[in-house]
Amino acid sequence: MTQARADIGIIGGSGFYSFLPGGARVEVDTPFGAPSAPITLGEIAGRRVAFLPRHGERHQFAPHRVNYRANLWALKALGVSTVLSACAVGSLQPTLAPGDFVVPDQVVDRTYRAGHTIWEAEGPVVHVPFADPYCASARGVFLAAGDGDPTLIDGGTLVVINGPRFSSRAESRWHAAAGWSVVGMTGMPEASLARELALCYATVCCVTDADAGAEGEAGVTAGDVKAVFASNIGRLKRLLERAVAVVPSQQCACAEALDGLPLPFPLPAVGDGVGPITG
Repeated sequence: MTQARADIGIIGGSGFYSFLPGGARVEVDTPFGAPSAPITLGEIAGRRVAFLPRHGERHQFAPHRVNYRANLWALKALGVSTVLSACAVGSLQPTLAPGDFVVPDQVVDRTYRAGHTIWEAEGPVVHVPFADPYCASARGVFLAAGDGDPTLIDGGTLVVINGPRFSSRAESRWHAAAGWSVVGMTGMPEASLARELALCYATVCCVTDADAGAEGEAGVTAGDVKAVFASNIGRLKRLLERAVAVVPSQQCACAEALDGLPLPFPLPAVGDGVGPITG
């Protein structure tokens, strides 16, 4: 019988709504409401894995409406210590082409959405370190799983815009001139919430288009993004399967992100709010 727990969480982006064929499903109740969808539990390479589609199973949640707090809290309540995420992005630099996968090491947050922190309750103020927003160990997992693929790019800056609209041409040129690599709508507050929950977290960005300022006459459309992401979904799933197999069995220093900090309420214990497993 499948246990209602997992060691590794995978968050899928636009067009990535299913994983772990034959897996069981579980609903998790959190202090922030329901996650985007029931979580699918299964095994890959002997590792217990939990999969969650960020936008819901029917892509019903736009980037600014995703319940990022509930998503990360639910994975933590299932025992997850490492989260590997995937998202679609636009390229800001001519060296990055559609079909490239980027494993960023920095992020710029230009969102203005609600629910950007776990620690909104009255009580001690919680300041977590975020100078290096992505776990070095989890980033290394993606890079090792790439097996030398030249289209898997090590490093870069992901700038996150609020969405759901795409960038204006002026905004895109501004982002590119700053030297940032790719632009997306879902990388924050997901990364910072993972740090607030003492999770190892990294993301792989699938380049689907040249952003507005890097193009000629036409701007990016949702259809462009979905078509390129769909054509790369098989590659992405295989990358994640290989990545799961090389995730370290012991969590790195990310587990100590909250050590010594007084918290207004405790982190979820494994099993908190976890419902019965269904087929």
